Amino acid sequence: MHGVIPFLLRHGYWVLVVNVFAEQVGLPIPAFPVLLAMGALAGMGEFSIWSAFVLAICAALASDIIWYRLGRKRGHSILNLLCRMSLEPSSCVSNTKTLFGKLGARALLVSKFVPGLGAAAAPMSGLTRMPPAKFLAADVTGAALWSGTYLALGYIFRNQLEVVGEKAEQMGSWLLLVIVLLLSAYIGWKYYQRRRFILGLRAERVTPQELMRMLAAGEQVSLVDLRHQIEVAHDSVKLPGAIWITLEELEQRHEEIPRDRDIVLYCS
Repeated sequence: MHGVIPFLLRHGYWVLVVNVFAEQVGLPIPAFPVLLAMGALAGMGEFSIWSAFVLAICAALASDIIWYRLGRKRGHSILNLLCRMSLEPSSCVSNTKTLFGKLGARALLVSKFVPGLGAAAAPMSGLTRMPPAKFLAADVTGAALWSGTYLALGYIFRNQLEVVGEKAEQMGSWLLLVIVLLLSAYIGWKYYQRRRFILGLRAERVTPQELMRMLAAGEQVSLVDLRHQIEVAHDSVKLPGAIWITLEELEQRHEEIPRDRDIVLYCS
């Protein structure tokens, strides 16, 4: 702690810019602790809260513009790449598509508050061909709400954060050890859950070639296309003979799926 505080006081703006940019690029480095700290230090007169506010918005916007352009050019491959970095890659993709399906550009206003969606929202905007001006307006507003909220909380509760910092300093390396152990246990549990889920899927997986052979042989198969509406619109292709039901509609429309034959589910 004795080394961290002087370092932050000396390089606070640079630390803020790099941290915010890194999180929005997709690295698992949360920016809210630095935003809170910068807000608190601004309240103590060490930094300008308005400078920190503008720099945080610019850092987030710089990363988001890169992902927006890549999303327009590379589509789903970029979104899948980003979500593979998260601990919940499958839900990251589906949650991002669901959020955009419901809110459209307004999703950019709240995505940075949702873990795993902050970086994925920008390429999704490009994938859906959101107009650049609309994207910039929504993204700047969302970045301002996100960074402004944490900076304001740090500014308002600076005295309480100072007390927390003193307690953390007293605990020293024990606090770091506890944090590392808790984080490692959480990541380990998520990894175990994901591996178990993937192994279960592999046991029941059918390749496209196997499905073609089943259909050519005249086997009775119900093919259910579970892709999101955004993905179907982007690909402009529907599977021949398939029943198209999104995951959100599955509970209401499940009776449309014949139960007297094998069922093959298709999703990206």
